[in-house]
Amino acid sequence: MITLALSKGRIFEETLPLLAAAGIEVTEDPEKSRKLILPTTRDDVRVVLVRATDVPTYVEYGGADLGVAGKDVLIEHGGDNLYQPLDLNIAKCRMSVAVPVDFDYAAAVKQGSRIRVATKYTTIARQHFADKGVHVDLIKLYGSMELAPLIGLADAIVDLVSTGSTLKANKLVEVEHIMPISSRLVVNQAALKLKREPIRRLIEAFQSAIPA
Repeated sequence: MITLALSKGRIFEETLPLLAAAGIEVTEDPEKSRKLILPTTRDDVRVVLVRATDVPTYVEYGGADLGVAGKDVLIEHGGDNLYQPLDLNIAKCRMSVAVPVDFDYAAAVKQGSRIRVATKYTTIARQHFADKGVHVDLIKLYGSMELAPLIGLADAIVDLVSTGSTLKANKLVEVEHIMPISSRLVVNQAALKLKREPIRRLIEAFQSAIPA
């Protein structure tokens, strides 16, 4: 049995065409089913639904043989113990720094300065500002990041941006792009040896179907 860990939402939807290229279809809609383990049209493949941030953990410790996780999640988790054969080029967005429209970011990040940054992505944010020589007080939040600068909790945020419409609605503006983000295929190291052939075939099918 091959177990693939996916998170609900955009990653799940954009992984479906890749699975189809391997002749696999998920037979139940995760939005309508309460099941956390979904069958597929292949008896030897199943999908487990987990939180996006938990995908690397499930794969690393053998709860799943493979998974699909965003580059952001892998950096924060530390993906050193995972085989990452493919950038699937799905669920694309960018990691950015955003501030209120009336905040003078250029003046605030002069060498040796210190600013307060709210983010869920503390590893990425810490490295980004360290590379710039900017001291930061990181405030870890898990949601509604845009609220932090509006009520004076932080000077800036580091967050994923797709269309930018949420930032605009809250009178925030992107001031730096830190990195592009897309989702990767990750594989458990032991499964790669024990289930080499079926996993290799899956990887090859995914590779052939990666969107340009």
